[in-house]
Amino acid sequence: MIVKYREGSSKHSLSYSYLQVSGPSQGLPQFLSMVHLDDQPIARYDNHIRMLEPLVPWMEKVKMKSCLDPDWVFRADLKISTSGLHTWQAILGCELGEGGSKGYFHYSYDGMDFISFDNETFRWVTAQPHAQKVKEKWEDHPGWFQENKDFLEETCPVLLKRYLSFGKEALQRTEPPVGKMNSKVVDDSLEVLTCQAFGFYPKEIQTTWTRDGEACVYETLRRNVAPNSDGTYYVWLSIEIDPKEKNHYWCHVMHDDLQEPLLLAWKEEPDEKLQHPVKLFGMSPLPHIPTFQ
Repeated sequence: MIVKYREGSSKHSLSYSYLQVSGPSQGLPQFLSMVHLDDQPIARYDNHIRMLEPLVPWMEKVKMKSCLDPDWVFRADLKISTSGLHTWQAILGCELGEGGSKGYFHYSYDGMDFISFDNETFRWVTAQPHAQKVKEKWEDHPGWFQENKDFLEETCPVLLKRYLSFGKEALQRTEPPVGKMNSKVVDDSLEVLTCQAFGFYPKEIQTTWTRDGEACVYETLRRNVAPNSDGTYYVWLSIEIDPKEKNHYWCHVMHDDLQEPLLLAWKEEPDEKLQHPVKLFGMSPLPHIPTFQ
């Protein structure tokens, strides 16, 4: 039996990430903001260009403010009296799925978690001692509390739906994955096979290693699906094997834009001693496969 591992998901998300640098920055922007829709960058802003820059064509049609005021995100309450170069980061946004929407708002200071908003208890949660005074000030400020709650529960989901509407054509496109396999010999008794799938869209993909038709679930090391700069995605999974057993292993890739599973096996040419992956299409249908989320 083959077990498919299903990466990606059908839910949608909108996120705003902010970076603020205090102190000498050697020409780097002191403020930078990126807007992401489903992990894809759609707009950016920094204090050098001083304007919202669309990163995808359809964003030019959106007649709506896309970046929050940095003075609203990085409030005066966050100032910490220290010298030198320091960074503040903030990420806020929402996810929309079958069960409704869920918002989030997190701050970090010099790369460490600082404070975050719990939208279930509607309280600020601190991650280090310096954040306690900030928490007390914010929780004594009902207006700031209500603004956060309104943004996470109302404004963000409305923006997300609007962007999904404008970007519908681009988001509904499909591109099939390209498969590639690499091999690294560690020693006479150990070899690592790596299967790569890249250039695919949407994000959801199913990949697995099998040995003689049996899934190698626990033996597989995999990387989460990650975005490419061109708006597509990539993923890889590797497995440690005995080199003598190499011909028993197959990489299975399934995606919405593939009519049939993409199957890759490793083959060694006897004459040139060159190794390369062999792609096979049109194999017999796979049996019923349980899905792991």
